[in-house]
Amino acid sequence: MAAIWKGAVTFGLVNIPVEVKTAVRDDHISFRMLHEPDMSPIKYERLCQEEGEPVPWNEIVKGYEYEKGKFVVVTDDDFKAAAVESSRTLDIIDFVKQEEIDPRFFETPYFLVPAKGGEKAYALLRAAMKNADAVGIGKIIMRTKQHLAGIKVVGDALVMEIMRFSSELVDPAEYTFPEADNVRPQELQMAEMLVANLTEQFSPDKYTDDYREKLMKVIRDKMKGKKIKYEEPEEEEDTGVLDLMSRLRESLDQGGRRKSNRTVSKAGRDEAKPAGKKGVRPRKRKSA
Repeated sequence: MAAIWKGAVTFGLVNIPVEVKTAVRDDHISFRMLHEPDMSPIKYERLCQEEGEPVPWNEIVKGYEYEKGKFVVVTDDDFKAAAVESSRTLDIIDFVKQEEIDPRFFETPYFLVPAKGGEKAYALLRAAMKNADAVGIGKIIMRTKQHLAGIKVVGDALVMEIMRFSSELVDPAEYTFPEADNVRPQELQMAEMLVANLTEQFSPDKYTDDYREKLMKVIRDKMKGKKIKYEEPEEEEDTGVLDLMSRLRESLDQGGRRKSNRTVSKAGRDEAKPAGKKGVRPRKRKSA
């Protein structure tokens, strides 16, 4: 897989040549807008709101709206004047504890892969960060844009995550959240039991995109000429006031049955395995 960025990670006077490679991939179904009578793709035109006519690219400029309906034009030279000096290094400014960082700061992950000659320094930084349970914070310029970046240890890899700047996060004070003293001790105890019943080891392959799978099945069926039937879902009855305790008890019962079914299923698989006694050798036939 081709590198998105090539440069070096630096901390102190240590320089580690690395390549930035993608760590995630898009897995969405894409569609084209079509003209139904002839199934021809739709072409979008750039229309001037004032004249209602298409505008050629050479007459299009970028404008910043500083008031409603008022713009200042920003040219290519303006962007160059504001550009940060290009650099091929990701300088770690600070090391911080993982739990100190609001998860909302993290955006897009990339693998940092050591380039030739950087393996030992890479392994050294990884071990030091892992032992300290630290995240490295620095800045990187990718595709002419400066980003805040965090470097984490994930297994044997150093993973760089593009981060949001603090100005991009919404202050929680803008919203109203319930007070903790609204919860009764009995409700909390049952909720904790429910959490314990549903606690499992994280297995990412267990969670699939059900909508994507069903949509792809519909598409494949239509390609085969099958007629798709759609049934309106039944509306859930609004019971009004939520009886939290009864819902918790019902959830606990369901959780207990689910765990019981998993235990029975596992036992069935174990019984299906061929049985044998350890340390017992087959008897030899006596010669006649």
